Amino acid sequence: MSGHRHMLIAGASGVIGSAAVELFARMPDWEVTALSRRRPVVAQDTHFDHASADLRDADDCARAVAALGPVTHCIYAAVSEAPGLVSGWHDASLIAQNGQMFANLLTPLAGSGALQHVSLMQGTKAYGVHVRPVDMAPLREDTPRDDHANFYWLHEDCARELGAQHKFAFTVFRPQVLLGTAPGAVMNPVAGIGAYAALCRELGLVFALPGDSEALWEMVDAGLLAEAMAWAADASDAANETYNLTNGDVFVLRHAWPQIGDALGLDTQGTPPETFAAFFAQPDVQAAWTALALREGLALENLDDLLGQSQHYLDLLLGTQIATKQTPALLSTIKIREAGFAACRDSRDSLIHQLRQMMELGLLPRMGMQK
Repeated sequence: MSGHRHMLIAGASGVIGSAAVELFARMPDWEVTALSRRRPVVAQDTHFDHASADLRDADDCARAVAALGPVTHCIYAAVSEAPGLVSGWHDASLIAQNGQMFANLLTPLAGSGALQHVSLMQGTKAYGVHVRPVDMAPLREDTPRDDHANFYWLHEDCARELGAQHKFAFTVFRPQVLLGTAPGAVMNPVAGIGAYAALCRELGLVFALPGDSEALWEMVDAGLLAEAMAWAADASDAANETYNLTNGDVFVLRHAWPQIGDALGLDTQGTPPETFAAFFAQPDVQAAWTALALREGLALENLDDLLGQSQHYLDLLLGTQIATKQTPALLSTIKIREAGFAACRDSRDSLIHQLRQMMELGLLPRMGMQK
């Protein structure tokens, strides 16, 4: 498809949003507006406009949309999470708030008459993995909607209703564990692992992985998800469809940990802390990060500003809530491949690449061999 198109990326400072900003800003014929409270941290030569709006306020969203001019495409990657993450997944008021945030933005966008396509983000919680053990593998998009409270359904129903009324399409993506460079994100394991590595080096500690989990993950490079969203923006077969998406392989963090340590120049053999969250909560660790950041000129002097809630997310992924289920939550990605998007990534290489990208952005100190 050719011609001028305007992509609005809501939640642009997050893992998904920042990767989308970088990709679409490099593509011809796209005007890109990043909508977020914080300007996304991306490469300096990335050209985009930045706007802000309180997604909880319908009037503020309408004002922001009116100021943007015609928006033809939207990626919605904004989310409000509770401290510690898990409690918010069952909180009716927070679920309702996330649903209303989406409606507050989509309603004026749809009403403008220019909107052609919206990309929505879901995940494996769509299959109820956070409320009960899964009973099948792999999980497929054609299974009936799981009957549990989830803002995913509020988003999807809103998009379906307004899409039918205003003649735009939407595509739902269900990635697993996302890997990106965004600081302050609620769920970015790269930030947690990278900060842990830097602080182990700073404090003279071994880079040993907390716990004993061998949980099986499917990961998704945020750049790969951005490519999939670019494909869906042009693919008629993606209209009003739902797609699982992963890198295409499976991954056990413990098995890859020695290679990650080698890439960062760190010793992985020794006694680890009990959890990532317990390690980062120590006052001496917080102080060590501030000293490190000041000495090396890093972008963020406050450790919490880098981590967001990523330490809690890592502990969740490595904890009993995930790791002890008899049937792992694995996604079938056949549907999106058959529809025409077949790109993939090596998950270990993806994780190491994203760590290096955070170093390039000045979010982590340089460690190990740079490529």
